[in-house]
Amino acid sequence: MKPTGYYMRYLAAITAACALVFCAAPALAVEELSWGDLVPPDAQPLIGLPQPTHDLASLADALSEEEFGDPAVQSQPDAPVVAALDGREVKLPGYIVPLGIDPDGSVSEFLLVPYFGACIHVPPPPSNQIVHVRSARGIELAELYQPFWVSGAMQVEHVESDLANAGYRIANADVEPYTY
Repeated sequence: MKPTGYYMRYLAAITAACALVFCAAPALAVEELSWGDLVPPDAQPLIGLPQPTHDLASLADALSEEEFGDPAVQSQPDAPVVAALDGREVKLPGYIVPLGIDPDGSVSEFLLVPYFGACIHVPPPPSNQIVHVRSARGIELAELYQPFWVSGAMQVEHVESDLANAGYRIANADVEPYTY
């Protein structure tokens, strides 16, 4: 039996509808976050964190041990996190603290922190202000002084490292220089 014109139009309409549903599914939107978005609204406010500094000559003076404590001790290694961020595609600006150097001299595993020098010159920020990142490509050591955008699927996961604990993780992240 030969298909009729009506039947052919019906099949074409069904095929087009299926293509719209299965092939043209919307991509996940990337949500731009600020560091405050990583702290639950009912959590204690972040008090005593140093303000970001861009004058590296005055960094040592601004970060006294009397004011911020022992630089080797993280203030809140188990700070509360925002569970609703788990699985969301996010973009977050910050500074890179390397956890190691790849054989080619680049860095692909690092901690993303909200201010320059965190985890090195001052006590690490609370764990809900640190994201453990593995990047899709390595970042050259010479580029690490600048801020970066990190994008990817956020996972709410406690990650321990020698430098500090992180409350979040992004694996296979895209990393690009932060532009103001």
